[in-house]
Amino acid sequence: MKALIADKIHEDGVKMLREFAEIDVSTGLKPAELIAKIGGYDILVVRSATKVTKEVIDAGKQLKIIARAGVGLDNIDVEAAKARGIKVVNAPEAPTVAVAELVLGSMLSWVRHLPQADAGMKAGRWEKAQLMGSELRGKALGIVGTGRIGRAVGYKAKAFLMNLLAYDPIQSAEFTERTGAKYADLDTLLRESDFVTLHVPLTPQTRHMIGKRELGLMKASAVLINTSRGGVIDEVALAEALRQGKIAGACLDVYEKEPPVGSPLLKLPNVVLTPHLGASTVEAQRDASIIVAQKIKEALGQ
Repeated sequence: MKALIADKIHEDGVKMLREFAEIDVSTGLKPAELIAKIGGYDILVVRSATKVTKEVIDAGKQLKIIARAGVGLDNIDVEAAKARGIKVVNAPEAPTVAVAELVLGSMLSWVRHLPQADAGMKAGRWEKAQLMGSELRGKALGIVGTGRIGRAVGYKAKAFLMNLLAYDPIQSAEFTERTGAKYADLDTLLRESDFVTLHVPLTPQTRHMIGKRELGLMKASAVLINTSRGGVIDEVALAEALRQGKIAGACLDVYEKEPPVGSPLLKLPNVVLTPHLGASTVEAQRDASIIVAQKIKEALGQ
């Protein structure tokens, strides 16, 4: 078996792949270069930078497996792969802790004004009086999507003594028993939450699921957090809501266009922005590489 690793993955995963495949690590390939190269490989491993389009899949005459060392599959044309009988695997388990911790970090950054405090100190200002904060304790956290990551956020938020609301078509009895979370419809969750955190995949059904109407339901003091996919929020509507004070703020790690060059969100004072760092921990990347290597091995019947 010949495997092309087109994006950088943790060496532990590469080491495992070497046990049963001939490995070629070629990162930073342009689309045309990937199309020209892929024909001789049975396995393609990517993260998020490489786009596995129908053209790439059609050129991969020997492809048997496409693996993403990460969660979402929106950079892979899954339908084109399915039509060719190519198995697609990923590692949704890997970044659970990393993303959940980022959500808590974002909320803490917001309530304790950490970005402003840091910037002020480095500029020689002592703004103690101006940066009065608040606590997470007792605040209502609305979790949209209670899959692995959404539940992990809830478990950690419970330790901060937050009150949990949840929305998901598939409800988890274990989650409610462990955290005291209450499931509600989306409109109720938006109306009653102090923080709303999104943990849904990007699909035709979830694209812009948070738009002008939904933002209008939220408290003026509420904060929206997104570490899932940028497209689940209508960013034009969000920027307008933030400018008009319809909601207090937003903590965003993902964007409709990445990087979000020219986005009005970049110029707003009431946002905390990070560059898609959700899964960017050493532990999460190591886990992702090992998980996909193991899934590739299983798919090959080894």
